[in-house]
Amino acid sequence: MQTTREHWDLFLDETFSPLSLGGTIFNSVFSQVTHSDPQYGSNGTAFAQRIGASAADIATQNFFGDFLVASALHEDPRYFRRGEQYSFWYRVRYAVSRAFVVRTSSGGSTFNWDNVLGSALSTGLSNAYYPAASRTGRAMAIHFGTDVVDTGFVNLAPEFWPDFQRKLFHRHHHGPGDAPLAARSGE
Repeated sequence: MQTTREHWDLFLDETFSPLSLGGTIFNSVFSQVTHSDPQYGSNGTAFAQRIGASAADIATQNFFGDFLVASALHEDPRYFRRGEQYSFWYRVRYAVSRAFVVRTSSGGSTFNWDNVLGSALSTGLSNAYYPAASRTGRAMAIHFGTDVVDTGFVNLAPEFWPDFQRKLFHRHHHGPGDAPLAARSGE
């Protein structure tokens, strides 16, 4: 069973990880290029605001999901990699499904409340720093839905990154395929 301290450490590890930094930059560039939420405008200042908002979104999602909700409901939000012994499509389906299924601290499976409630709380808090045009009910619903589903797609990185590293750098992974990796959601 994960302790409250271990949930806190996971929150810090995920919030300050290279994957989160990459997500912050990707979300900011995408929003700037498409002029989508948050709707700050299109100049350099708007891009800086988008970077700040994206970083805040990721940090609050991790705080509420990985720490607060996961601690309260005894969920284990770490991603547990399946590995190469499974088929490619099985692994893709598994990774994406973790947006809605999470491992409990005792090892069972349950609905992924830490992702869903964490996303809802993060979306609500984003009203404090999003511009008025991005605080509508429709914009909040899109933000919430994107946060929930995005978790499943983010899980593709820890599922397939070790394979990519091994093939690119000819490194061999000697651990079990089921080892937990620090990524949003889990089984």
